[in-house]
Amino acid sequence: MKGLIGGIFAVMLLAACGGRSMSAEEMQHKLDSIQKIEAAERLAAQGINLADTDNPLKQFYDSLNLLPLPITYSDELVRYLPDFKPVPQDIAKALELEGNNKQKAISLSESLGARMMILAADEEDDRYSLWLYSLDNDYMPVDKLCLYAIDEEADLDDFGAEDILQYFTITSDYEIHLMDYSKDAHKTRTEEVFTLDAQRNFQLQKSEELD
Repeated sequence: MKGLIGGIFAVMLLAACGGRSMSAEEMQHKLDSIQKIEAAERLAAQGINLADTDNPLKQFYDSLNLLPLPITYSDELVRYLPDFKPVPQDIAKALELEGNNKQKAISLSESLGARMMILAADEEDDRYSLWLYSLDNDYMPVDKLCLYAIDEEADLDDFGAEDILQYFTITSDYEIHLMDYSKDAHKTRTEEVFTLDAQRNFQLQKSEELD
């Protein structure tokens, strides 16, 4: 894949020398289009035709329960994953989702035409990290954002370390707030705010340290 993209990238640069130079945005759009074609070819080799009305990616997404917005972190959500459904391993592999097994997912309301999904990626001992995915019209991932990551064992054994809780909210207009909350100080230490752009990528709008 990298060789093909690199070769076409070089051809595009040579073509630009004879006329108007491509902008960085146009170049990225070209590369994105190439990657999308390659992804479609890779899926076709697995028997998944994105143009087929019986597209298993669409069937999988349509089968998910819908989690209404706004949503916010809760212990019940991250521990028990209410209404999340298991992700079939062939779908997880086709979409190149986070995690190795036992992934679970739930859909969210669409925004800017993007289909949205929260993926619970099993890491160890039935503990999950949560990822927010945006999907394109073919139900393929466009971008992903980590909402919640399980603590590393090293952190759990770090004597005297500040007890930090990862906290997130997603508003009804898809403003995504990621916060680190100090249980010891009873205050938010850091906050990042993301929004979804027209290309369905997550864009950082604000990052603050609140100490």
